[in-house]
Amino acid sequence: MRKLATSTGVALLGVTALGLSASIASAQDGPPDETTEWVIQPCFDSGDAGWASGIIPWARAVEEATEGTVQITVEPAGAITSSGEAFGAAVAGVTDGTACWATVYGGDMPEGMLAFGLPMGAESPEEAWEVMWGEDYGAGHVVQKAANEIGLQFAGWTNQGPNAMFTTFEVKTLDDFEGRKMRAGGPQAMFHEAIGGSPVSMGPGDIYTAIRLGTVDGTYWDTGGIDDMSFHEVIDYAIMPGWNPAQHQSTYINLDSWNALTQWQRDQIMGIFEETYFETSRMHADGVEAALQAVRDAGGQVVELPPEEVERMREIAINEVWPQIAEQSELAAEGVAIYQRFLEDKGKVD
Repeated sequence: MRKLATSTGVALLGVTALGLSASIASAQDGPPDETTEWVIQPCFDSGDAGWASGIIPWARAVEEATEGTVQITVEPAGAITSSGEAFGAAVAGVTDGTACWATVYGGDMPEGMLAFGLPMGAESPEEAWEVMWGEDYGAGHVVQKAANEIGLQFAGWTNQGPNAMFTTFEVKTLDDFEGRKMRAGGPQAMFHEAIGGSPVSMGPGDIYTAIRLGTVDGTYWDTGGIDDMSFHEVIDYAIMPGWNPAQHQSTYINLDSWNALTQWQRDQIMGIFEETYFETSRMHADGVEAALQAVRDAGGQVVELPPEEVERMREIAINEVWPQIAEQSELAAEGVAIYQRFLEDKGKVD
């Protein structure tokens, strides 16, 4: 059993480890007579890896866990709001929730960068779970507090594998990014600037054409999703292991919609948080090598940065990017400090 921020184990994960205050008795009340219907719009569409390997499995697991008393319709980006407006729509109650990355909503809730995964922080689902929910760390509680403060419940999470750089130019060292225009947002943009590049903000649907036309020299993206977006057709190099070895996508529910559920329903949903995290993370991991093979099959190259460049990337991330994230809010600073202690305990930094 993984060590959680509770001594009662996985069965009470939603009660304590993820920040709920329900009593054990309430978890035994059973399903209500009424059915609640939610409409969730992620900041991506069905072509993204986060659809079939992220939000859809989570939604189906919620329906099963609540014995059909919560029914979820997932609409693609653009059905209700644009991709960039999806997070704000969930906050405002236009939708009942969203699935998103901190690269999209970082300015609205910077603490979400902790859930996204700090650059060169956790390197696997197990490490990410430990720093977020382990009894010695608990950065996830910081994210949950920040989400609650703006009217959301952090209710789902998945590790999409490494977020890497995909370019039309050859890369041997980080110096090769000097002056290069790359599509990047949020923490991606912070990192790209730190290595001398010029980040360009644009919607996901515009990236392919921008690379093909030379408007940008490449993009930052989750590795397992590059073939879903057909980026392998227009890039020449995939730079591994990536600036963020464990990029995460988070699911947030409008707090009014969340609080309208019974305590039993809320407990059931938070009770599947860990299970769906590791299930969907495995699904994403299965797609990483297939995506890299798609790059090779299209004539591209997968470049593995040498160890000294990986260590240099870690130093830049921790010394230049992490402080920028910490400056966003007191809670963000608290979470960055937790990540710092985690890496120290793992012997990855002094």
